[in-house]
Amino acid sequence: MSLEQAPEVPSVSDLKLTEPVEAEKPVEATGEADSADADKKKKKKNKKKKKLTSIDSLYPDGVFPEGEWQEYPLEINSHRVTSEELRYLDRQQNNKWEDFRKGAEIHRRVRRKAQSSIQPGMAMTDIANIIEDSVRAYAAADHTLKAGIGFPTGLSLNHVAAHYTPNAGDKLSLGKDDIMKVDIGVHVNGRICDSAFTMTFNDTGKYDAIMEAVREATNTGVREAGIDVRLNDIGAAVQEVMESYEMEENGKVLPIKCIKNLNGHNIGDFIIHSGKTVPIVANGDMTKMEEGETFAIETFGSTGNGYVLPEGECSHYALNQNISDLRPPTERALQLLANIQQHFGTLPWCRRYLERTGEDKYLLALNQLVRTGIVEDYPPIADIKGSYTAQFEHTILLHPHKKEVVTRGDDY
Repeated sequence: MSLEQAPEVPSVSDLKLTEPVEAEKPVEATGEADSADADKKKKKKNKKKKKLTSIDSLYPDGVFPEGEWQEYPLEINSHRVTSEELRYLDRQQNNKWEDFRKGAEIHRRVRRKAQSSIQPGMAMTDIANIIEDSVRAYAAADHTLKAGIGFPTGLSLNHVAAHYTPNAGDKLSLGKDDIMKVDIGVHVNGRICDSAFTMTFNDTGKYDAIMEAVREATNTGVREAGIDVRLNDIGAAVQEVMESYEMEENGKVLPIKCIKNLNGHNIGDFIIHSGKTVPIVANGDMTKMEEGETFAIETFGSTGNGYVLPEGECSHYALNQNISDLRPPTERALQLLANIQQHFGTLPWCRRYLERTGEDKYLLALNQLVRTGIVEDYPPIADIKGSYTAQFEHTILLHPHKKEVVTRGDDY
């Protein structure tokens, strides 16, 4: 998820077999067939939908699948792989790592359901509900701050790169020619797994190039990341891969560009963006990644300008940190703030989530919280109309001895 935009910087360098038609049957036989069909329909109607099981019941020992392990890229860290001392230090944080692994396993199962369920023609609200209800079912938490949704489900289409999720009453539906970024967040005790993928339904191969470009750029960022690695070097490596691709449409060649004001980021407890940002272009940032940190490595490719701006109705919000000195201007705003703190804390949320808590007629109070700096709004961000954008993202854990791509799955 990308809730921040990096400042603009100068660039350096995814039969039915038809049965034979039967001869017309006598009236008596038709009655029997009708009776059989009615029985089949009754059985089908009575067949219960398979309910999702809480992830804890599937892993009763509390040990969840590990992600993909990778060694650190720099030679100075080669000793870490065999260091027993560092392995010991890593085991001391095992509860923390298991929280991430639990969230990642929920994420893998939810996106598998999404990939098998989402079809063109579906309302965006229905798509969001499939994903979010699945997260809630697997998490099976009695409070939103214990486990569940880490941030609003991103379902941005075409030139919109991020931060679109449907508000109540949204009539938008998914089209067959749309390219959709699916950004899902799952948290366990505030440890957020942030991972995204892109879906297309056009069977002509139109989007193959941009999908491959962004997937490979993300894999490059994951591979290059690690302890002591400078953020600029990751951005340069991502940019080199991304911009080696181009897409063709109607005989016209479209270069694929990095969206330079979107980036990866640190993840803190209950904080989706915590401190450092991971560029996807070379930007001169010599800050290093450090042991114990968690990062979302996400890349965005575009056939447009490679730069996004706010566009459309806002749905994403988050409570700012360090707001103790800020005072809501009205009693209604104060009540709304208390509800936000109770249900979401500093986790991002959207209007639909507020309404699930029972909030009604809250927009004026919400806008007051935004104006006073207590709440930050994150409207959809888009490249130029007519362009196409794609996104892939993984969460990585920088263990003392190795790097764990905790959200890795068979799909990407």
